[in-house]
Amino acid sequence: MKNIRALRSEADYDWALREIEEYFVNEPAPGSEAAERFDVLSALIEAYESRHWPIESADPVEAIRYKMKVSGLKQSDLAALLGSASRASEILSRKRALTTDMIYKISHQWGIPADNLVKPYRLERA
Repeated sequence: MKNIRALRSEADYDWALREIEEYFVNEPAPGSEAAERFDVLSALIEAYESRHWPIESADPVEAIRYKMKVSGLKQSDLAALLGSASRASEILSRKRALTTDMIYKISHQWGIPADNLVKPYRLERA
């Protein structure tokens, strides 16, 4: 495999982006040396970006609100899932923390990973 190196600086990162760009224009054949080089460059770029620009996952309330937005769900849908309109309102307004039972229901029914729902998050003071 030609000309692969560790990404230790912004210049190295920029080089890798330029190198990988050609594979988006001319997709390499699966199993070819070019496809292997594309995979290695992709992994290097991903590792560099994760190390230098990590993306924080949304807090549980943000994750629920996002799921509701993209799925066309309403607060009443959350209320039906949790068994109470007031409970859904308190969760979305950050006045009540999610319980383990709520996390299970939301994760199981709405497909939000439980890992995204168990993170500590800020509650509003009464």
